[in-house]
Formats: sequence, structure tokens, C-alpha cells
Amino acid sequence: MGKIICIANQKGGVGKSTTAINLAASLAVLEQKVLVLDADPQANCTSGLGIDPKSIKKGLYECLMGSASAEESIIPTETPNLDLLPSHIDLAGAEVELINRDNREKALQKILAPIKSKYAYIIIDLPPSLGLTTVNGLTASDSVLVPIQCEYFALEGMGQLLNTIKIVQSRLNPNLKIEGFLLTMFDSRLRLAKQVVDEVRTHFNNMVFETIIHRVVRLSEAPSFGKPVILHDASSTGAQQYLALAQEILQKNASFKS
Repeated sequence: MGKIICIANQKGGVGKSTTAINLAASLAVLEQKVLVLDADPQANCTSGLGIDPKSIKKGLYECLMGSASAEESIIPTETPNLDLLPSHIDLAGAEVELINRDNREKALQKILAPIKSKYAYIIIDLPPSLGLTTVNGLTASDSVLVPIQCEYFALEGMGQLLNTIKIVQSRLNPNLKIEGFLLTMFDSRLRLAKQVVDEVRTHFNNMVFETIIHRVVRLSEAPSFGKPVILHDASSTGAQQYLALAQEILQKNASFKS
């Protein structure tokens, strides 16, 4: 039985999609069977893995509306062992369409149930909000990974996210754990970035991953080529850091039983 990890932070631009794509690709390179589920209407994971969102006929939106199954919507990517359940702009309307449905917070859990056992890891990229889609992601997941940008106001809004996680734990998914906090977009030239690292480590202690993702050119240009950074330039700093993160997660989950 696979493990479902969602990547959540209601702040935009903190590296959620970058982390979803590159963590998933790194786990795949380490011979894990992985699915990326693009739950963000911006569809950055879909385009970042080389698929044009406008070409998608069956994606997460169709699964949520009941017109397609996850199994028939999944497409392989260029990276061996890595599949994608894609997204497109119609997903933006899904929250409104789900609002009157019974068990609306468990729609995603229901979609993933038939395919969970086929993957070692399912990585869900959530939108930058705390709306119904994010609640669905948290309800369907075994754990949540929180990227934190190494910039001013890094911890702003974190209380709101952690409160949402607590509500989901108490009402919808008592088994939900925090996988860890990931420091992203670190610039070693900035004193502020180092202060943020210290602040986050002091605040969350051993829940912060050892791996820190630096702000590097190869990582930011890889999506424009429709590739994870490990396919774009395997020797680059970004590729090596996400590989290190994947290894941390594998070690941490060596004894995971679902």
C-alpha cells in the first residue's frame, strides 16, 4: 500500500509545484513507483512534466465530477516510474460544484482509493489556498509536507495552515501526520535567509528536513523545458538537493505501514 503525501501552504510562490515535481522525480529515479496528482488549477505540475494542460481531456476535474476514473486519467511521463494525474483550468470551478455534495471533503480520497496500492508514493500538489480542494488533499493524505520560503514573513500564515491541519485531524483524517517542513529558495548571500533557517529550526525543531533547497538557475528553468531538474541537469545543485530530500523521506518512511 502506497503513501500519500500532499504538499501544502496557502502562500503562493513558496515552491510547492517545484517540490512536487522534483521530489516525485527523485523518488522515481530511486526506483519507487510514483504518481504526481496535480490538484492546482494553475496546472504547474502538468506543464512542468511536459504535458500541455489545454490538451487534457481527462484529468482531476473529470474525476471529481464523476465523468472519468483516476485509472483512465493517469498518463506516463518522460521519467521512468513516474506517472501524472493531470489538471487544467476547469478545476478552478470544482470547489463550487462540490459544495452541495455529501462527503464533499472526501471526494479525493474516494478517487485515490482504487489506485493507492499501485504506487509506493502519491505526491499531491495543492493550490495556494485553504479551500475545499486543500481540505480534500489533507483528508486523502497520510502526511503533509510544508515548503517554507527563506524570505521575510516566512512564518506568516503558518498558524492558519497548522490550525487547518488540526481541524482535518480532529474531524476528517485522524491519521494525518506532518511529514516535515522544507526550507526552499535559500540564497546563501543573504543574511536574512540564514536568519529564517534559524527561526524555522528553532520553531519546529526536528520536524524540519535537513535538506535545504537553494535558489538556483537550473531549478527555476527546468519547468520551461517540461522536465524535472534531474532530467534537465542531473549534476546540478537543485537535482542533488531534491535527491537528498527523497533519500531523507525514504529513510524516514522505511518502517511506514498503512
